[in-house]
Amino acid sequence: MNKNIKVIEDKEQLVDWFKSGFKKKRDWMVGTEHEKFAYTFSKTENKYIPLGYEGKIGINAFLRALSKFDWDPVYEKNNIIALKKNLQSITLEPGGQIELSGAPLKSLHSTCKETNEHLKLVKDIGKKLDILLVGLGVRPNESFAEVPLMPKARYQIMRNYMPKKGNRGLEMMHSTCTVQANLDYESEQDMVNKTRLAVKIQPIVTALFANSPFYKGTYNGYESLRRHIWTDTDPDRCGVLKVALEEDFGFISYIDFALSVPMYFVVRENKYIDCAGKSFLDFLNGNLDIMPGEKPTIEDWENHLSTIFTEVRLKKFIEVRGADAGNWRRTCALPAFWVGILYGENSVNDAESICDTWTVEDIEKLSVDVAQFGLDAKIKGVKVLNIAQSLLEIAKESLIKRDVRDVVGNNESMYLNVLLEILQSEASPAKQLLENFELEYKNSMVKLLEGIAY
Repeated sequence: MNKNIKVIEDKEQLVDWFKSGFKKKRDWMVGTEHEKFAYTFSKTENKYIPLGYEGKIGINAFLRALSKFDWDPVYEKNNIIALKKNLQSITLEPGGQIELSGAPLKSLHSTCKETNEHLKLVKDIGKKLDILLVGLGVRPNESFAEVPLMPKARYQIMRNYMPKKGNRGLEMMHSTCTVQANLDYESEQDMVNKTRLAVKIQPIVTALFANSPFYKGTYNGYESLRRHIWTDTDPDRCGVLKVALEEDFGFISYIDFALSVPMYFVVRENKYIDCAGKSFLDFLNGNLDIMPGEKPTIEDWENHLSTIFTEVRLKKFIEVRGADAGNWRRTCALPAFWVGILYGENSVNDAESICDTWTVEDIEKLSVDVAQFGLDAKIKGVKVLNIAQSLLEIAKESLIKRDVRDVVGNNESMYLNVLLEILQSEASPAKQLLENFELEYKNSMVKLLEGIAY
């Protein structure tokens, strides 16, 4: 290791790392990340099939085409595995899902503009290459066994380890897509308040954005199969962030939780060293058996935090990660909801008053129930639909008060309209998709994919 790279000696350095993310309210940003599936039509099979990495119509060709629009390629060995432009990146998920990790931006107008520009670009390039891009929570037509694997070393380590911890980890990796938002905090207490609330209401968001009712070409019994798959992936690192609901929650307790999560890998000289199942605490103490005497760097810590897959995840900002991927409007609505709830003057307290009596057990049960029943699920006898309506009112009022306007004078609450329409119809995107599959698409998965493609 380079001797100029500072190693981590104790937990206080990790606390300081989190604190270095503090931002004054005037400087709070929002970032949006969203994934989509890439398909091409097989005439021999008469259906859309997932894109492989190689070939004239493949992920590699797609990324090379994107790189001509001022995106800088990132290579692993000789393979393009990502693209970067300023603070944005386009990354490659294990089964060829394409993800935009958006830049931190000041307004929802800016993050939605970024989303729209990205989706237009990938749609235009997809059209030239006969590639169809689709926003759904789970692959609707093919099993995991039919999904081509992407050539990234970290994913091979995960593929080897995942089946040891759950039955559906490989499906999670290769057959699911999500949309998430990243939000700032100004102090440890602000982080605690926001994270705790986000953990409580994340199942409501899962229900509102549920968009994965199909698997292997037919109804799968769930509104968010994506969320259900997560329940059988890896209990060490997935699900409800229970530590956030403990009385003494703060940076130290989150660090202790993160140290308890088994490692996946360490990167040295651009090579991945398989540490799957090893203890980061041992690493911190210089006792990692495969790297004797060596201690972790901050980069090792950041890599480790990125392998924690709870629905709410803490870094130098808060990641809210529990929504199925969807159409253009819902991709903009997800950050709008969270900005409205977490950034308003009184919105955190107002939302907390709705869920202040919910226990860890209540939230874990709800998180499971919304996967199957969506907006019809209940917590303490109250329908999720009604809770979602109350939360959306808080978010909308908050965004109206924020009064950040676009060039024609619209405030940011406009991005919530698609969610209000969902509640008015009392049907999640999954329910609407099921209805459209029968009535509009005549039970044809080909027509459905073409109908909902970007």
